[in-house]
Amino acid sequence: MLIQFGIVGCGYIAGRHLKHIVDHPGGVVRGIFDIEKSQMHDLAEEYQVEAFLSYKALLACDDIQIIIICTPNGTHAELAEQALKAGKNVLVEKPMAIDLVDAQRMVQIANEVDRKLYVVKQNRYNPPVQAVKELIDAKKLGQVYFVSLNCFWNRNDAYYQNSAWKGKKALDGGVLYTQFSHFVDILFYLFGDIDEVRGRIANFGHQQLTEIEDTGTFTFHLKEGGMGNLNFTTCAFNQNMEGSITVFAENATIKIGGKYLNTIDYQETNGFDIKHLPASSPANNYGYYQGSMSNHDRVINNVIEALNGREEIMTTGEEGLKVVEMIHQFYQAAE
Repeated sequence: MLIQFGIVGCGYIAGRHLKHIVDHPGGVVRGIFDIEKSQMHDLAEEYQVEAFLSYKALLACDDIQIIIICTPNGTHAELAEQALKAGKNVLVEKPMAIDLVDAQRMVQIANEVDRKLYVVKQNRYNPPVQAVKELIDAKKLGQVYFVSLNCFWNRNDAYYQNSAWKGKKALDGGVLYTQFSHFVDILFYLFGDIDEVRGRIANFGHQQLTEIEDTGTFTFHLKEGGMGNLNFTTCAFNQNMEGSITVFAENATIKIGGKYLNTIDYQETNGFDIKHLPASSPANNYGYYQGSMSNHDRVINNVIEALNGREEIMTTGEEGLKVVEMIHQFYQAAE
């Protein structure tokens, strides 16, 4: 079955989705909408798709089976609820929501109206992440003792000055939502849920630019055993430095590193070294900064296959909710 998409929000990441849908034989973009009309019409002209005059009109299009939400973080929940209640399936960009109650309500509504709610977590497709996931599922690591997650990026003045919503508490939510929710997701994807969170956050380098933190440090307990820490900052000088997860386990020490969880930086294993990994996709390049790995082609293919009943979805609404719960725990611990 040909899957027909609608897209709300016409910024850079919407263009990524649009390109991969256009390139996929199983998908088509039926229409797009954005309150920024010039941005919307530029994207519509580039890809020869219909620009709708309102979100209500987009949702009223019977041909559309799934809405992709690519708007500022704080708008995701309301737009997703409207789409679900209009009978559409939903794929929402990260973060799923920036409020725990909102995320819970999104999942509840999806279940009530019997529609699919999916979340974009493209870093799960990174080859090093998949390789470590296979080792964990095969129980080769043995007991996990300690997990260390380090996110050291740069977000300069221009990043915030050129945006109407980034750094604003009500629409951005915070660094763990906008920059590092993918990393929290990989923590959950590989090692499960957490509790006993302790930590602090601060705004050191962006006090005149943002209403949110730029640095934090936390410790936590892994519910499945072991302990961990999370350290993050957007104050790395001049450029992104590192995005890594290191696991110390009974039978191995492995560091997934690089800037975006895209390389194996260290491994010492009990005879099961990770070898011959395929190349990772490039990072999303936004001009004056870079973001997480660009695996949106894999995301779109997975959504099309899942809606046709040929694959399981990579990230469900329930899993997206779990990541929001974990981030909520971090911020609560810092209060």
